[in-house]
Amino acid sequence: MNGTLNKVMLIGHLGDDVKMHYFDGGGCIGRFPLATNEVYTNKTSGEKVTNTDWHNIVVRNKAAEICEKYLNKGDKIYIEGRIKTRKWQDTDQNDRYTTEINVDEFTFLTTKKSEESESDAHTSSPPAMEDNPPESDLPF
Repeated sequence: MNGTLNKVMLIGHLGDDVKMHYFDGGGCIGRFPLATNEVYTNKTSGEKVTNTDWHNIVVRNKAAEICEKYLNKGDKIYIEGRIKTRKWQDTDQNDRYTTEINVDEFTFLTTKKSEESESDAHTSSPPAMEDNPPESDLPF
């Protein structure tokens, strides 16, 4: 062991469906936003506060195809992976950076039974995701 560790474990809800990109060589990549929540009670006001963090998730090849087939916006998933920051240039040639979670392993936590019981309880569809949605607009 070289004395360093880059490991991420997340349980959260998809903020959108998996978006796929296919390469000429036959490989593919899937991307989706994942929301994780921190809930606590404000000691001063006694009010329940929810803070949401958004993570950019990247899944590759067969794992990406499985995620695209079985996951939908709002589904709950457990992810293990590594943090990776990549550099790219925008249309004005400015350097930009994106931090992503490259997935090594995952487990679906939403089952068809829980989806059906949730859809019985909530007949309306969740609102569309914005780049930085306000907490009150979250579908979970």
